[in-house]
Amino acid sequence: MINIQSYWEWTKAQINKHFMIFISNIGNVFINAVAYIGKLVLFIFLFFKYLIYPKFYLKNNLKNFLNIFISSIPIIALTGIFSGMVLALQSHTGFSRFSAESVIPNIVVITLTRELGPVLTGLMISARVGSSIAAEIATMRVTEQIDALKTLNTNYYNYLVTPRVLALTLAMPIFVTIVDFIGVMGGYLVSV
Repeated sequence: MINIQSYWEWTKAQINKHFMIFISNIGNVFINAVAYIGKLVLFIFLFFKYLIYPKFYLKNNLKNFLNIFISSIPIIALTGIFSGMVLALQSHTGFSRFSAESVIPNIVVITLTRELGPVLTGLMISARVGSSIAAEIATMRVTEQIDALKTLNTNYYNYLVTPRVLALTLAMPIFVTIVDFIGVMGGYLVSV
């Protein structure tokens, strides 16, 4: 025969155990999130610290800027022209019902410059350049080039991270301008 008192004690113990596991999992998620935010804040702080640090690798900065800039122009130009063309075509389909075709250039320009241009540029650059930088630094880690920089007393953060982040920060407004211009020209081609 089952003792109800001992069964009740066992059930309470199981409930407490599962509740504590649940609370522990929530705590682990919170601690991991705070640790990630701390790493991100430290990354930003070190970027700004080494941005004004006396040892500034100008040649490395220019090389990274030109590499990012030249290799990204075709993909953002393709994205810009097709987004402008599709936007003009879809706008014409909707506005022709109301005989408002004269509004299409305004819609294309406003939509590309305010929303689509920056968003699509950011997505394309983060996908193309972000994966390239991640692969390059991962390869440097595997082949122990970063350890060699440490051995040579070179600040690897100042040599590897700061030039790339600075190049992307300076190139993004230029990329957005290029995408806006090419997108408007694509809308012009479809409209005319």
